[in-house]
Amino acid sequence: MKKPFSFEAGRIVLSTQGRDKGKAFIVVDTPEPGYVLIADGRCHKLAAPKRKKIKHLWAKPVLLNLETLRPEGGKLQDSDLRRALEDHGFSLTNLLHEEG
Repeated sequence: MKKPFSFEAGRIVLSTQGRDKGKAFIVVDTPEPGYVLIADGRCHKLAAPKRKKIKHLWAKPVLLNLETLRPEGGKLQDSDLRRALEDHGFSLTNLLHEEG
């Protein structure tokens, strides 16, 4: 049996429930068991990430190192999240065409 992917910081996930269904996010923190904080740099920014149950997310096989997303150094920004999602093929326009 295939082992499911873990929901650790840096994992790219897709939402399966709610208003954000079908959108891609990056896990930024795991505050408590069964929940994660996700952000995409657009609707849910790093300053106010969305708290979501892991049962409403689908983990993708992509795990990013959040510390290396900012090549210049410094604090991680929303533009870094957007760029990382687009670099891995999870742009907003691609996801909307797949649903449609």
